[in-house]
Amino acid sequence: MIINSLLENDFYIFTMWQLVLHQFPRTHVEYKFRCRNHVDLLPFKEEIEQEIDNFCSLKFTKDELEYLKTVPFLASDFTDYLEDFRPKRKCIEVQNEQNELAIKISGTLLNTIIFEIPILAIVSEVYFHHKPNSLAIGREKLYEKISLIKSSGIDLKFADFGLRRRYSSAWQDEIDGILKKELPDNFVGTSNVFLAKKHSIKYIGTFAHLLIQLGQGLPNVHISESQRFMLDAWVNEYRGDLGIALSDTLGFDAFLRDFDLFFAKLYDGCRHDSGDPYVWCEKLIAHYEKLRIDPRTKTAVFSDGLTFPLALDLHSKFSRRIKTSFGIGTNLTNDTGVDPLQNVIKLVKVNGYPVAKVSDSSGKGMCEDDEYLKYLKTVFKIGS
Repeated sequence: MIINSLLENDFYIFTMWQLVLHQFPRTHVEYKFRCRNHVDLLPFKEEIEQEIDNFCSLKFTKDELEYLKTVPFLASDFTDYLEDFRPKRKCIEVQNEQNELAIKISGTLLNTIIFEIPILAIVSEVYFHHKPNSLAIGREKLYEKISLIKSSGIDLKFADFGLRRRYSSAWQDEIDGILKKELPDNFVGTSNVFLAKKHSIKYIGTFAHLLIQLGQGLPNVHISESQRFMLDAWVNEYRGDLGIALSDTLGFDAFLRDFDLFFAKLYDGCRHDSGDPYVWCEKLIAHYEKLRIDPRTKTAVFSDGLTFPLALDLHSKFSRRIKTSFGIGTNLTNDTGVDPLQNVIKLVKVNGYPVAKVSDSSGKGMCEDDEYLKYLKTVFKIGS
């Protein structure tokens, strides 16, 4: 089995899951899979389906639930809910659609939020099962990165964000163990909750694009208020914990128009996930200064396509002006000499209505309804 524990998921899935349980338990959603680099995955359809079947046979163990109960901002009613939770295989369809692998997830968000990251990890690992073993290259490159950090003399703080597109579960496990030993002052944790538990390192994450998209399909929430509504819902859920806001679901400019003094004071900082990171950070710093907030009291988290040289350069440029942190994904867990997959699973409908993810990077947006996307961009002044 590729996934052996329901803990093997990004930490922000659990934090968003709790919010959904408390605030939106009956919301119905639909997700779609997309391979951005158009690799033919159909030959692996049956193997992928078998691994999804295996995943859906799992349940949270007593030991795993006890671990989650140690997370200070996860509520007891949420961990009680997880005790009885079982992944519902009926929510997932894997099909051949016009000679491409198509994966559709539908059901209540409460039942389906668990699937995105494990399915992406399954697709990636199944694909790499059928490639020549290149872990020798991966290990060589990993130690080159470790050497770079050590020789730089820079106090770079970074986390492993590489679960969804990793080469394999065993390789990510090995990486985190090596980083904990070799870079104890730089490696701050992982988004993979299973590995955080196994290696006694910090779980890292707050929320994903899903949260902001969710607001677009909620009843009694006007589209123009949807982003602010969800930022407020997060604050009401966590009351000061988990204070990093993902800033690009509707593009950074649209985010900043909603990220007013109220939110800028409540949140500890923002996370970058598309567009030029240098331009993004300059805009973020200028925004804080315009609001009369000292940027040095806030944090900029970079997480889009990072390499270690890029992270070091961003840290050197901005760390005296704003706190910096880095989530390094595919370049950490799938740098093995073979091009990684660029797979995503995104919400496309909420309560039967279309929703969109707009990006500051070409090709990273996702919406299935062109008229809705045009309307959304008009409302949020995107591209104007």
